[in-house]
Amino acid sequence: MTTTRSRRLRAAAVLAALTVSAVPAWEAVAAADAGGTGAPAGRGTLKATLDEIVKEGAVGAQAEIRDERGRWTGRSGTARLGSGRPVPAQGRFRVGSTMKSFTATVVLQLAGEGKVSLDDTVGHWLPGLVPGGSGITVRQLLNHTSGLFDYLQSKGMPRSGEDIRRDGFRTYTSEELVRIGVKNPPYFKPGASWMYSNTNYALLGMIIEKATGNTYREEIARRIIKPLGLRDTFLPGASVKIPGPHARGYFPRTVEPVGELIDVTEFNPSFAGAAGEMISTTGDVDRFFAALLGGKLLAPEQLEEMTTVVDISEQTGVPGLGYGLGLEKVRLSCGVTSWGHGGSTPGYATYVGNTRDARRRAVVYATGLTSEKSDAAAKEVVDRALCGA
Repeated sequence: MTTTRSRRLRAAAVLAALTVSAVPAWEAVAAADAGGTGAPAGRGTLKATLDEIVKEGAVGAQAEIRDERGRWTGRSGTARLGSGRPVPAQGRFRVGSTMKSFTATVVLQLAGEGKVSLDDTVGHWLPGLVPGGSGITVRQLLNHTSGLFDYLQSKGMPRSGEDIRRDGFRTYTSEELVRIGVKNPPYFKPGASWMYSNTNYALLGMIIEKATGNTYREEIARRIIKPLGLRDTFLPGASVKIPGPHARGYFPRTVEPVGELIDVTEFNPSFAGAAGEMISTTGDVDRFFAALLGGKLLAPEQLEEMTTVVDISEQTGVPGLGYGLGLEKVRLSCGVTSWGHGGSTPGYATYVGNTRDARRRAVVYATGLTSEKSDAAAKEVVDRALCGA
């Protein structure tokens, strides 16, 4: 995510990889040799910054930019380590926590329909599951002010490439993930502060099921994927494959010390669940956020709720950072406000930015992203796109 990007780079190294990350630097062998398409004059800066993502450690990267000048796509690096095959245009990838905006949208749609209230408690919907759940609201789950411990930080969750290869084919249910999280003491009392926690979104997936009688996968597909025609967006459940064209995903074999990159493309994403199991493309992610911010998925009241943020500058150390209901607010270098939600999952990192009117939009993903400099270059692509580079 862009909100907690520095936290996510740390988290990626320990497989809190559904948040955003800040990993130590290591070397990756990859060439920056692919180009952009449909590039109007002035796009050279974007392409050079995209190349910088790979130069500083990622294996491959792809970007999709839309603004007043039209659409531009660019790619850099390779689809597979040791090969000359370029990153596929509109290849599919694991979006990680970018999925949280989809999950949150469904919850807010249910709120607009009167089926869920943002002031409902976890105890109301899921009695007995969460200690103190009668004091935690749906709103606090959505904006990460519940204080619940992040299950991905729990002992026994995979933390390295070796862990993924060894344990990455296990299937988890949402209830299992929640129970793993609540075995740990909460970070703080509900509403007292802010801390990113995937446990919140595992619970939201369960609440969607209770409120509708359908799984969160079915509701996201019915309410978002099918109406918007997102033909390359999937909720794989326990399936380990990425269907269709895609770049391979890489993760360090060991974290301490940081080891060589290994291929972790195939794993069971059920440990991400409603917090981040989704597979998509830059084009589909762009179409979703354009529809969301354009008022095509939520009524004005619910979109207003979604864009009402908690200031998390103090918690993250990043000025101007805010978190809404499954949506991040970031102040860019030119003073423009960006809305979206980034994410990372083993092998893949996603960066998303949109102006509030959705006239300027950017989606970037990188594989095997390996350093803070590489992460900074990816953020710079979004910044330059929205600031009118």
